[in-house]
Amino acid sequence: MQTRPVAPEGLEQAHRTIAEYFVRHPEQAAIREAFGRAFETLVECFQRNGTLFLCGNGGSFADCQHISGELMKTFERKRPLPEDFRDKLRQDPVGADLVEELQSGFRAIPLGLSASLVSAIWNDSPTPNIHYAQELTVLARPGDVLLAISTSGRARNVLNAMAVARALGVPVIALTGPDGGDVARQADIALRLPGQRTCEIQEAHLPCYHLLCLAVEQAFFTEARG
Repeated sequence: MQTRPVAPEGLEQAHRTIAEYFVRHPEQAAIREAFGRAFETLVECFQRNGTLFLCGNGGSFADCQHISGELMKTFERKRPLPEDFRDKLRQDPVGADLVEELQSGFRAIPLGLSASLVSAIWNDSPTPNIHYAQELTVLARPGDVLLAISTSGRARNVLNAMAVARALGVPVIALTGPDGGDVARQADIALRLPGQRTCEIQEAHLPCYHLLCLAVEQAFFTEARG
């Protein structure tokens, strides 16, 4: 399998960006070490052209889509297509118009977007809350990563997906509230963010996952977007 190269200068910039973030957010100092491991886990995944799967409920489901959007197209860096792919597009009568518009990205798939699949599982299975687990069972492979988001740390459908990830050898990064519940306890890496209320925890999640997306992008792409 062809690997995606890390840019050494980009990796240095990513580490500086992470350090600066925790200076600005001292209230999140407790997750500094875990965040570093989450960053390294995602860099290794994307180096191997693996896939990040994401799952959560409600606002956390929306966060999964937000993260996917930041990873699958440019965030703050230009993401040029590989030259061999650009050459193949130029040879296609339709693809020639796409060469300067399409961008490289990272595979990031929120679970639960297929309403027909989810409704079929709800209708057919006597066991509730297995829709994320079923989808992950089919799609995930060793080398992928699961990002599980739950402010309470108790979401049963998220925990079921995590069980599948463990069986497949897929590392789990958890993004939770300060207690973290079983989601944090059963994850390989737990990012427990502060907050007393669900909305406060979600407000803490956003800059944290923005940092994760930005640092990952910087590790692979060095030219700032104009």
